[in-house]
Amino acid sequence: MSDPAQIGARIKEVRQERGWTQDQLAQAVGVSRSAVAQWETGRAGQVTGNLTRIAASLEVGVEYLMYGSDKRAPAEVRQGDELALLRLYRECAPEDRHMILRMARRLAGS
Repeated sequence: MSDPAQIGARIKEVRQERGWTQDQLAQAVGVSRSAVAQWETGRAGQVTGNLTRIAASLEVGVEYLMYGSDKRAPAEVRQGDELALLRLYRECAPEDRHMILRMARRLAGS
């Protein structure tokens, strides 16, 4: 398994790319802000127990958080327009998010 400090650095990097505070990530995962701070500095043993929820909240693969790469993810993830869409989506009310997802699925043909 990867070094907890490296996992924490990747959590912090992705969180900051998303424009999230530690409080926002903590709320999304269901933990305290202090827990997030400890993960990001590699001081918490509970990071591995929460890795799936952290990855889901940050919308990255667990493999990326652990090793810095995710073979399933495209090479350039969340750049430019994709990142802008993600930020706008997160600003929407929950009922609007459902509408956006339905429309995106219809447009993608899935």
